[in-house]
Amino acid sequence: MKKFADVEFDFAVLGGGSAGYAAARTAAALGLRTVVIDGAEELGGLCILRGCMPSKTLIESANRALSVRRGAEFGLTATLTGVDPAAIRARKRALIAEFAGYRQEQLADGRFELIRGTARFLDPRRVAVAPRGGGAAREVAFRTCLIATGSVVSVPPVPGLAEAGFWTSDTVLDAAEVPATFVVLGGGAVALEMAHYLDGIGRGVTVIQRSPHLLTGMDHDVGDAVGGAFVHRGLTVHCGTQLLRVERVPGGGKRVVFEQAGVERAAEAAELLVALGRRPATASLGLEAAQIEAENGPVMALPTQQTSQPHIFAAGDVCGPVEVVHVAIQQGELAARNAAAWLRGEKATEKMDYRLALFGVFTHPQAAQAGLTELDAARDGRAVIVATHPFGDHGKSMVMGETEGFVKLIGDAATGEIIGASAAGPEAVELIHQMVVAMHFHCTAAEFLKIPLYHPTLSEIWSYPAEEIAEVLAAG
Repeated sequence: MKKFADVEFDFAVLGGGSAGYAAARTAAALGLRTVVIDGAEELGGLCILRGCMPSKTLIESANRALSVRRGAEFGLTATLTGVDPAAIRARKRALIAEFAGYRQEQLADGRFELIRGTARFLDPRRVAVAPRGGGAAREVAFRTCLIATGSVVSVPPVPGLAEAGFWTSDTVLDAAEVPATFVVLGGGAVALEMAHYLDGIGRGVTVIQRSPHLLTGMDHDVGDAVGGAFVHRGLTVHCGTQLLRVERVPGGGKRVVFEQAGVERAAEAAELLVALGRRPATASLGLEAAQIEAENGPVMALPTQQTSQPHIFAAGDVCGPVEVVHVAIQQGELAARNAAAWLRGEKATEKMDYRLALFGVFTHPQAAQAGLTELDAARDGRAVIVATHPFGDHGKSMVMGETEGFVKLIGDAATGEIIGASAAGPEAVELIHQMVVAMHFHCTAAEFLKIPLYHPTLSEIWSYPAEEIAEVLAAG
């Protein structure tokens, strides 16, 4: 076999996470000589190792604890006598080892080359790879390339934060001991999922969010429903804030000083969790050597996933526009197909379609959305019909004791086509898929009402806003 320095690969993938692996397997199936270069300590990618799967594993423990705590509502004599974070971690580690082991087998099964090292561009056609464990760097040449290096935790420059010390989601996900109280900085998906977990296992939680609403990017009523439910559970939530400084307090605790409505306020806890988003992992790539444009961090990518260098593509968290794993996989697969077209001398014409943009948050209650939001419609000046229905007026959710939140449908004002859906409530992330399928087929509200829905189920709640949209349209 030729040495790597002597080989020009058809397709070089930088990063072996969800986007990178999806791209590599697609390229290999298309007959491209492919290499994956990954220098992470452990193969598997963010979703498997420190994101989707470990967080949902911990959240399941929190959900069970909440059910026990609410036993009296259902005529059950049940008391939560204790929580064992070490046992929760052990279960998480066992599951993640299985998931990661399978991905590692896939990466090393021979369909493509795998190089364990960190890549840095030398020019638009070559990277230098520094092997894990040290040794001389090797050059890898390529005809096309995919940047799929993912993201890292973003830490804001708040005065005193570094000196006081803090946790990130990575810390929470592998903690055998969990302090009694937390201040959580952030109001996005990661912040709220971790806040839900910590409260679920009996820790005191205060959430501090810069924006006026939780879950920025989702409709305000969705974020407000989750925030209201958190407060009802006993969490403290502060929105519309500006972080001023972080201080250590006697006894080892930490104080966050912030401004809210022009008033200086403070929150104290044993530990501080910073969950203010992530940033693309591009610092060590040497993008300038490849003349690849990046704007405030993210690699700029067209809908074809091409960067400013048309033979170099990007996928996943490194480029956005949304940082969720199913989109990263779609982007990676599309990039590989477009790379194959490029190598055939054709234009890369296949484009990502975000019409069915899907997002879910595994809090309690859960939050989810698909397609257009009210905020999107207002921004675009699109005429729509919006209809909602509360879980508090729905039989199955009442039986379940899960009455917080609502579902919402957004219909085109001219045709009645369902173009957006949101939910904040029980199993919202599962329920949203019902509307994704409907939207995939450009279903109207009237057509949706023809679909039989079993009673009593959570799913049938969608029929109420659909009926309202159909009635408004029929009335002219």
